[in-house]
Amino acid sequence: MSNFELTKRHLLAGIATAATGLALTGVASPAFAAAAEIPKSDRDVDMAEVLKPGALPDMALGKADAPVKIVEYFSMTCPHCAHFHATTFDTIKQKYIDTGKVYFVFREFPFDPAATAAFMLARCAPPEQYYPFITMFLKQQRSWAAPDNGDVRGAMLQMSKMAGFTQESFQACLTNTKLAGDVTAIRDRGAKEFGVNATPTFLINGKSYSGDMSVETMSALIDSLL
Repeated sequence: MSNFELTKRHLLAGIATAATGLALTGVASPAFAAAAEIPKSDRDVDMAEVLKPGALPDMALGKADAPVKIVEYFSMTCPHCAHFHATTFDTIKQKYIDTGKVYFVFREFPFDPAATAAFMLARCAPPEQYYPFITMFLKQQRSWAAPDNGDVRGAMLQMSKMAGFTQESFQACLTNTKLAGDVTAIRDRGAKEFGVNATPTFLINGKSYSGDMSVETMSALIDSLL
């Protein structure tokens, strides 16, 4: 196994820990509850420009030619982002991404050094492991972003070892200044070109929406575009 290989056993162990150890506020919304109101957009955006590659290749799930394109700007230390991924994303993935209706792009928007470091580690893993890595880190956010002993770096190292990192590969990743600059450039482009100033922010078919969304709210929005 390579140093960076995130095995199914590691991932399942991480998600299992998240299920018992992460006490995010709120509860998951029923997958097929009554449709919610469609949220109001903050602004219009040029989706063709949004979908152009930036400093790093986009990490995405779904078919690129899906009728609904969603770009999420998020921070690994943002509790609202963690809540979205804990209570909403899995259902949206099942209902829309896996069925070819939504193309979902993840974009880094770190607000602090810990979030930047977590994104760098996700980028140091093989591309196909980016999504499992960020899922594990988001669903266990409190265990590494605010550990009881205050040692954020040490907690991040332990989390990364679950994904196959060694202390040496962990250190090499976090001292990669070019990668740090590229992650920051993705954030800066989102802010400058598309007006992103909060996380999570969703750019959906030419409209920008800020804030966490429930399954019902995001489903209503997606359904309105199909």
